[in-house]
Amino acid sequence: METDFTPIAALAGGALIGLASAVLMAVHGRIAGVTGILGGLLPTMRERDWGWRAAFILGLIAAPVAMALVTGEMPQIGVPVSTAALVIGGFIVGVGVTLGSGCTSGHGVCGMSRLSGRSIAATLTFMATTALTVFVVRHVVGG
Repeated sequence: METDFTPIAALAGGALIGLASAVLMAVHGRIAGVTGILGGLLPTMRERDWGWRAAFILGLIAAPVAMALVTGEMPQIGVPVSTAALVIGGFIVGVGVTLGSGCTSGHGVCGMSRLSGRSIAATLTFMATTALTVFVVRHVVGG
């Protein structure tokens, strides 16, 4: 299994994620944890938070469309695993973000920049688990 590494696109994407996180913190005083923002759209949350949460998620959805308007084509997204593996992976991520009280964006981008010990520990756990999962999937299971 081979993947394409695009360092310039990755750097630009990382810079935009950092900028969006900083703007959300500066304007609303909120941390840009995507799973928390998405979960906050559920009907049980307070209505005053709903607008900025919906705008943030709509921005995530609209970004590929904006890129297509600029470049003339939609970004290519390759998912080199089966649909079943994707669903199982999504479920495991959901359990992980619930147990870890946040996702990679909340802990990895915002928490680490605030030097939060809990976020540093969570991010190290995410990264170690990711490396182990890739090794097992590519070299043990995938052969």
